[in-house]
Amino acid sequence: MTQKILTTKVLKLFTSETVSRAYLSNYAQYSTKNRSQYDVVVIGGGIVGVASARELALRYPKLKIAVVEKEKKLAYHQSGHNSGVIHAGIYYKPGSLKAKLCVEGLNLTYDYLNAKGIPYKKCGKLIVAVEEREIQPLEDLYRRGLANNVRDLEMIDEDEIYKKEPHCEGLQALWSPHTGIVDWAFVTENYAKDFKESGGTIFCDFEVKKFKESRDDTDYPVVVCTSGDESIRAKYVLACCGLQSDLVAKLSGCSPNPKIIPFRGEYLILAPARRYLVRGNIYPVPDPRFPFLGVHFTPRMDGSVLLGPNAVLSFQREGYKWSDINLKDLAEIISYPGFRQMAMRYAKFGFKEMLRSWFMPLQVNELARYIPELIDADVMRGPSGVRAQAMEVDGSLIEDFVFDCQQTKGLVGSRVLHCRNAPSPGATSSLAIAKMIADRMATEFNL
Repeated sequence: MTQKILTTKVLKLFTSETVSRAYLSNYAQYSTKNRSQYDVVVIGGGIVGVASARELALRYPKLKIAVVEKEKKLAYHQSGHNSGVIHAGIYYKPGSLKAKLCVEGLNLTYDYLNAKGIPYKKCGKLIVAVEEREIQPLEDLYRRGLANNVRDLEMIDEDEIYKKEPHCEGLQALWSPHTGIVDWAFVTENYAKDFKESGGTIFCDFEVKKFKESRDDTDYPVVVCTSGDESIRAKYVLACCGLQSDLVAKLSGCSPNPKIIPFRGEYLILAPARRYLVRGNIYPVPDPRFPFLGVHFTPRMDGSVLLGPNAVLSFQREGYKWSDINLKDLAEIISYPGFRQMAMRYAKFGFKEMLRSWFMPLQVNELARYIPELIDADVMRGPSGVRAQAMEVDGSLIEDFVFDCQQTKGLVGSRVLHCRNAPSPGATSSLAIAKMIADRMATEFNL
């Protein structure tokens, strides 16, 4: 069976309503009748939380470990609303956690996908300079990629660009042959299967609302509670809560900083008849003046091609449309000093992003810089995702992964390790992050 046929069949299978219901039946709907005690409770059923739970279960088979997730299924938010790219590690500051863990994670990911027979495509990526002023930043990016030990990077000219992407025009490009695509939600489900087979338990529909100290159980002193009478007891907690990470940190008695600000990325979709215009990932040269990467072309495992995204403020933490508004979330965002400073700093950039959201031809014009054949009739509105962007009180965006354990924050706070910031390339890095988290928990908590 060819890879294309296999991919199509697998994707059809896992998007069926029947199988979705079967997935949900694999995870307990938590109730007070099932009150239990666990050595480690992982809060958050996204890819980083589930990968970390899997790693802990494999490394410490005698520990009793549970994952709790507020939604009815895993990978519901960032892990299931991303572009599906397997990143190579080019962009990140040398020596940073992102640089180290992305490069390591890419290798671990491909090994895992091959071992499990999970469909993927190693379609490569071009980072394209379309103007003379972009060539120097592109060369700087090349040197950064080499410093990060990204394998087989090449600087190529117009003729080589044409060979790899016949409909793309550019002066020079950086070619990354090991960049790929995969369905990260499907990968998360496979991590969950490994975790369960290793003795782990997953509770969906369990939204953490508060933490309490147990008065009668010194072995399992942390009580993790929902808004009702449901609770679960733990020796230690790992919080991988994405868009809710600062709120959960505050509930545990730890600092709510860095603050999470939600930014929505809205994609367009290339018309099926025009998919031939794009073979692999086509990315712009990042503009260092602005905080986000810019529009790009991303093929998907189902054969579709995503175009974009833009970056606009979301009016609620999990707001995937302009009409998704939560006044409490919005008030928290606007009242945060860091957001106000950032909004002033990037006012012009933010206004342009909103215009591209409202007027699709403006987004197409930006995309046509790379594929001039692209016209308005070639695209339609597509899905969106919400990025959990960690921000300091001075308005600076935190660029690296952030993990902390605040040992001075009382009995509960001292037993929680927080994954504060793990946006892209968090999915690519997930297995490497999981190993680092397991090491950290062993040190902090003497597992």
